[in-house]
Amino acid sequence: MFDFDRVIDRRGTHASKWDMMAKLSGITAADGIPMWVADMDFAAPPGVTEALTADVTRAVHGYYADTGSWAISLAEWMKRRHGLSIDPAWVSPTPGVVSGLGLILQAVTEPGDEVVVFPPAYHAFRKIILANERRILDAQLSLRQGRYTMDLDALAAKLTPRTKIVFFCSPHNPGGTVWSAEEIRALARFCAERNLILVSDEIHCDLLLGGARHTPTLSAAPEIADRLITCVAATKTFNLAGAHVGACFTSNPVLKAKLDARIAASGLASYNAFGMVATEAAWRTGDRWLDALLPYLTGSRDIFDNRIARAAPGARSMRLDATYLAWVDFSGTGLPASDVAARVKDRARIFVSPGEQFGPGGETWLRFNIATPRPILEEALDRLDEAFRELRT
Repeated sequence: MFDFDRVIDRRGTHASKWDMMAKLSGITAADGIPMWVADMDFAAPPGVTEALTADVTRAVHGYYADTGSWAISLAEWMKRRHGLSIDPAWVSPTPGVVSGLGLILQAVTEPGDEVVVFPPAYHAFRKIILANERRILDAQLSLRQGRYTMDLDALAAKLTPRTKIVFFCSPHNPGGTVWSAEEIRALARFCAERNLILVSDEIHCDLLLGGARHTPTLSAAPEIADRLITCVAATKTFNLAGAHVGACFTSNPVLKAKLDARIAASGLASYNAFGMVATEAAWRTGDRWLDALLPYLTGSRDIFDNRIARAAPGARSMRLDATYLAWVDFSGTGLPASDVAARVKDRARIFVSPGEQFGPGGETWLRFNIATPRPILEEALDRLDEAFRELRT
């Protein structure tokens, strides 16, 4: 019913992933393959297209009235997919999760305050923290048995009186780690004991591979609900990043009032109608599409992991339990990081995300977006075979 193998030509459509490749990477070849920014090359669920088509056909595009159905659709989705009950009244729409993070910083911290980040971590965390004149407090993740773990004892020794808030990525980007309920509870206790606000970015929570299960932070640690803000969106799940709509929710009315005040002060309380229509339709109609997508992505993960290990002996792809962002360590190849990057860019003509972009611990890694039709994925892997051929002789 859903053809994820179909190649859709996105060039010349204002697609950042494809049309910004030459400018940002220097790859000007017509056959360059973008595997960097986190959007997919698949058609959105039919229900989304139908809802947008109906809106376009109506041909009247006035202000969007938030009558409550959008937040209700999110609450129903979270209950249906993750067993989490939330009150729609807790929800604040934002122009995407990253914008929401910036608004949260403005709402509950002051310039110069410290924000805990667990690197290697989503690079937009670093950008939004610095753009808001806050400071980054890195708590570098440890590698154990092929997955990331948090060292909270080491973090405790770094805290200062200016440490106010923790940015937690669950599931983790770029590693694809799905945190256990025990790990989440340990972090929650840490925040409660040290009077820290916990912001849980769960934008990838629906993109679970090979039977992995996501535990919402609110489910794992309901006792810290008074200091927890959760950020989610339909945009990653259903390939609707251009809609620029996200959601933050908290059961703490004081925190919500502070966040809503920042939203109002920024002139963001009037929402993008097309984005709201698209994301509500996705939550209401997207189950079957997502249920078909996840096995496809799981298969692509397995193909990628097997092929990259053969193409570049010594390279290791972290086991991806969530997201569609393969995280590959090339340190075992014996090649300098600059040589690896040049081979991928110049020989394979593939644009990927450099590991250092994600902070300490990412220096020898590259992130590959594998959410593309198999014909494109296989072509990319063939090129990587060629780019590292000397390592196999």
